[in-house]
Amino acid sequence: MGNTDSKLKFRKAVIQLTTKTQPVEATDDAFWDQFWADTSTTVQDVFALVPAAEIRAVREESPSNLATLCYKAVEKLVQAAESGCPSEREKQVVLNCTRILSRILPYIFEDQDWRGFFWSTVPGAGRAGMDEMDEDDEGARPLAESLLLAIADLLFCPDFTVQSHKRGGPDSAEDMQSLDSCEYIWEAGVGFAQSPPLNYIHDLNRTELLRLLLTCFSEAMYLPPSPDGNILNPWVTFFCSTENRHALPLFTSLINVVCAYDPVGYGIPYNHLLFSDYREQLVEQAVQILIVTLEHEGSQPHRAPSPSSMDEQDSAGPDNLFVNYLSRIHREEDYDFVLKGLARLLTNPLTQTYLPNSTKKIQFHQELLVLFWKLCDFNKKFLFFVLKSSDVLDILVPILYYLNDARADQSRVGLMHIGVFILLLLSGERNFGVRLNKPYSLHVPMDIPVFTGTHADLLIVVFHKIITSGHQRLQPLYDCLLTIVVNVSPYLKSLSMVAANKLLHLLEAFSTNWFLFSAAQNHHLVFFLLEAFNNIIQYQFDGNCNLVYAIIRKRSVFHQLANLPTDPASIQKALQRKKKSPDAISRTNSQETVSMEGSRPAVPAEPGTLKASLVAMPGIDKLTEKSQVSEDGTMVAVPQTETPRSPEHSSVAGASDTESNSGRDNEDVFYTEAEMARRRLSSASSAATYWNPTPEWVLSWKSKLPLQTIMRLLQVLVPQVEKICIDKGLTDESEILKFLQHGTLVGLLPVPHPILIRKYQANSGTAMWFRTYMWGVVYLRNVDPPIWYDTDVRLFEIQRM
Repeated sequence: MGNTDSKLKFRKAVIQLTTKTQPVEATDDAFWDQFWADTSTTVQDVFALVPAAEIRAVREESPSNLATLCYKAVEKLVQAAESGCPSEREKQVVLNCTRILSRILPYIFEDQDWRGFFWSTVPGAGRAGMDEMDEDDEGARPLAESLLLAIADLLFCPDFTVQSHKRGGPDSAEDMQSLDSCEYIWEAGVGFAQSPPLNYIHDLNRTELLRLLLTCFSEAMYLPPSPDGNILNPWVTFFCSTENRHALPLFTSLINVVCAYDPVGYGIPYNHLLFSDYREQLVEQAVQILIVTLEHEGSQPHRAPSPSSMDEQDSAGPDNLFVNYLSRIHREEDYDFVLKGLARLLTNPLTQTYLPNSTKKIQFHQELLVLFWKLCDFNKKFLFFVLKSSDVLDILVPILYYLNDARADQSRVGLMHIGVFILLLLSGERNFGVRLNKPYSLHVPMDIPVFTGTHADLLIVVFHKIITSGHQRLQPLYDCLLTIVVNVSPYLKSLSMVAANKLLHLLEAFSTNWFLFSAAQNHHLVFFLLEAFNNIIQYQFDGNCNLVYAIIRKRSVFHQLANLPTDPASIQKALQRKKKSPDAISRTNSQETVSMEGSRPAVPAEPGTLKASLVAMPGIDKLTEKSQVSEDGTMVAVPQTETPRSPEHSSVAGASDTESNSGRDNEDVFYTEAEMARRRLSSASSAATYWNPTPEWVLSWKSKLPLQTIMRLLQVLVPQVEKICIDKGLTDESEILKFLQHGTLVGLLPVPHPILIRKYQANSGTAMWFRTYMWGVVYLRNVDPPIWYDTDVRLFEIQRM
């Protein structure tokens, strides 16, 4: 009964606030205390009892009351941070103020006129609890700073969010100002050895405070995407600055809590159905805080300080201390802890047990992928550590699983992008290609053909599946997928027959006349595939008899390419055929329809699923820079050749035939998805007038097709294979493969070309993409309570499928 009673009281206070036309004095404690005095409201209650319409009404009609409510709630948190919340009642007040602020802040951010409110000082509102160091009013802290510092203090408050180290009665409460929070780091791991005992009350309290912190940072959601990547989030900037004395222990606590988490626990089946796992909620909030705070100022890629300067001074590296600390992690055991933790969590949803639903499956893999991305981006030594061992495959397999699983679901197009970006980043390093030769023996249930081979085969088979049976919106990723294949191709020792056939099937689909002539960029895909074949033939011929055999069997495709018609009549005829024929890319090889055991087909999103729009991605030429591998294995950057382009001969650049501009100019990168869809529709309707392939255009790239190596191979081997078949009456593949295995083309092929690697290149376009993607994920994942639901976010659009 008491519970209902207290909810009624709370609801009455909210109604009074919305109906009072006169401002309520800040000194009227009896009135304001109604909002946080109660002991039994939950965060869900606060969201239910404070409706959006009423917050907006107060904001419009009695702004001073909303201002006072915010100020009083912050004041309570500041006082609690100073006193250390010794009593249960004070702890309850802190939680209630936290919930009310989490509810109200998004409505302050959505109104442009209110956004500056938290950055103003509250005039004459007694200096209670504010920084006493500066007596004069000029020195008063803005409300936002007071709030952020109070949250930071409260996250290391003994007996509230951390285990107290003091023994003795209540009189020996620890002094909050002199407390060394480095002794209270939440979990063992990076730079900290003791693992404090689990305390679910502390976990719950931390989760509530982190939720408020995330809400403070979410002002970014209410600003439209901007081509200028240099917009700093003032909340994040202040919180991650030297003003926050808890920055290091908090960063360490967050990363350790995430990487030490083991959702399966002691492996008792169904244990997650019997007990609530409070640690999981904390880990989710922690990883979201990490990815949001690790936004580096501006779009300049950050270079980690050199090892010699690692421990000397704090001035090395960026002003954002979280980015600074992340870039300076350098002990091997710390890298090992982080990598193994992330791999364990990413692999968790893949683990199959014989009892259905018996193990807990986490849902925050998108945030983990962003965190892994940021680790590799800001800490190059970590990236090299990842690539040094075959542990990188423990990250690769789950990424391929997610890509394959999400390929039919339009609401997960962002997940497809982040997975492909990570693989693009890794593929720029030689070690990644070398690691892919490890045999693939795991049996992750994936909806792909059964094969026996290496991790490289797995990668190719999954990429083929994405291209042939993913949805239309994945087309901008084809360039990236094939760039990854090209980057690793010089190191692939032996492709399986299944993977070899998949690559040739892609070439067959992409080299049909109508596909080549129907868009300005399509021929790039053929260039990528030919480059991959050339790399394998020139550098790994000996082990790749399967691929050589597949090339011989499909030799007509290469002859057709070499004899591609360039006269206007043939071009028009091919385009006419396009209108009649269905999409050729989705034809799959009929002999490989058996999928792996236990796999379920990828399914589109359920109707009603919410999705967040994304800004468009820059083209592959903006995403990557070319590097040439020299004799000793080091990489030398290749200068970009800029050639003037006439609109008609769009994107035919001198030597960079495989580069793509994805058909957009630079400023297009900042359209939202919805806008891009509108543009696509309008351009599709006028496609006949919009794109007109000319004989000159076809000739300009046909003459550069890198076919010499393959034509020479066919010229030498086809007669030999035909002769064996006739002489021995062979119809058996294995005999031909045996012959090819022992064959050699030494001295018969053109001089090997230098290996070109396209390395991922950070730029303002990708920085903006990451910001919209990351906040879209945070928005959609926080549904209980629904912090931002139905507020006027502007960074992306929320659409219902």
